[in-house]
Amino acid sequence: MSTQLSGGATGVPSASSSLDALPTEALEQIASPAAAATKPPGALRSLFNSQLESNPYFSAGFGLMAVGVSLTFLRRSLVVGSSLAQRRMLVSLEISSKDPAYLWFLKWMSVQTSQRQLATEVAGGSARGWIEGLAARVKSHELAVETKYEMRNDGSSKAEFALVPGPGTHYFRYEGAWFQVKRERATNMLDLNSGTPWETLSLTTLSRDRTLFPSLLLEARHLAQAAVEGHTIIYTAWGADWKPFGRPRMRRAIGSVVLDEGVADRIRNDVVAFMGRGKWYFERGIPYRRGYLLHGPPGSGKSSFIQALAGSLEYNICVLNLSERGLTDDKLNHLLANAPERTLILLEDIDAAFSGRRQSGEAGFSGSVTFSGLLNALDGVASSTSQRILFMTTNHLELLDPALIRPGRVDLKELISDATPFQASELFRRFYAGGDLSDDEVERLREELAKKVGEAEKSGERISMAALQGHFIRNGPREAVDGLEELVRTGKEDQEARVRFSSSP
Repeated sequence: MSTQLSGGATGVPSASSSLDALPTEALEQIASPAAAATKPPGALRSLFNSQLESNPYFSAGFGLMAVGVSLTFLRRSLVVGSSLAQRRMLVSLEISSKDPAYLWFLKWMSVQTSQRQLATEVAGGSARGWIEGLAARVKSHELAVETKYEMRNDGSSKAEFALVPGPGTHYFRYEGAWFQVKRERATNMLDLNSGTPWETLSLTTLSRDRTLFPSLLLEARHLAQAAVEGHTIIYTAWGADWKPFGRPRMRRAIGSVVLDEGVADRIRNDVVAFMGRGKWYFERGIPYRRGYLLHGPPGSGKSSFIQALAGSLEYNICVLNLSERGLTDDKLNHLLANAPERTLILLEDIDAAFSGRRQSGEAGFSGSVTFSGLLNALDGVASSTSQRILFMTTNHLELLDPALIRPGRVDLKELISDATPFQASELFRRFYAGGDLSDDEVERLREELAKKVGEAEKSGERISMAALQGHFIRNGPREAVDGLEELVRTGKEDQEARVRFSSSP
């Protein structure tokens, strides 16, 4: 009976044969679970490895693929998590090279090293001193040079070199917060106006310190303005933008330009009154702009007075040349609407731009600005509604079209003529008072000079203020009075030459 049971069920494995096929360690676990639980960890790892090796699916590569997918998922999770954390914890500010704050911030960064070193010396060994010392040791290794000129009182200048952060990554500490600065330069992008590469500055700090951005930029602006304090900046049109022309000039005292009695005060008082009525213009819906026309012969001091007026008001000057190549109606409108703040806009020799309503051509210039384009830029629909103070000068008032100088475009006209007895006397006093002569002698010579100028004026012989000033520079007080007749004769010849030139075809 036992023989039949063991051999009759052919093809069906017996219980003993199945047990023989299991690994020895598995049999031990089945036989004694408590013993398997007490196996050391190394034995469990070896068991796990042996199971993986005997698994045909894992051996075929599915296990490796699963491990790779798991690692990729983990990596992407870390990247996404880091990006989300950075977005939540950090804040960045970008400044392009076209923005005025770009140069302000570079200037501000260039002085940070010296300030940090000074703070370190003052703080000493305190905790604050240690932090400031750490900030001072974090120095930039990518630098660029910025050359500037300092004007002396005698008119000369000296060159100074400032090291500013170059393209790369920089760090600094401001108001207890750390900032990262990245200056990037796009080699494949150029500013079409200046031809310089396009650059950007990116400032990054903790999100909690985002309120420091406005104060930092304001401090940089004040630092930049302090460098030109007491100077007048002359702007010229560079494409569709305003750019400083040359170095800032020392402000000229308004008293250094002698106009006829009451003229300078009348113009300045009108400008000051206009500057203080911004709210009045806004409430009545009137465009906040005012135009001035100074007319008179050459050398009478029109442009010099405008420069002195800008200095007394602490304003700068935007000089616009209508004959500039490439200047169109659209660019003219854009320039007038986007002039820098606190500036006087100056259109010199407006009579040379147009003869009637046509471009002057051979007698003046050949440009792309039309007469209608100029009128629309002055007070058209698309013209600026912000504060604008515009000055125009001309040597020939009679050549200007009435539409150009009507009220609303020109609100105040003033004649700046040749020297009058008052102007000659006042200029003489400013040149020679307080010198070697006594006050009584200077006063006597002043009266004699004024009398001679008055006699020449009655006879139709005029002297320009420029010629009279040059005469005083070359001569002493007595020689200046005695040689006035020769100056009048020379001025008469020059005036006849100007008449002949202006009447020639």
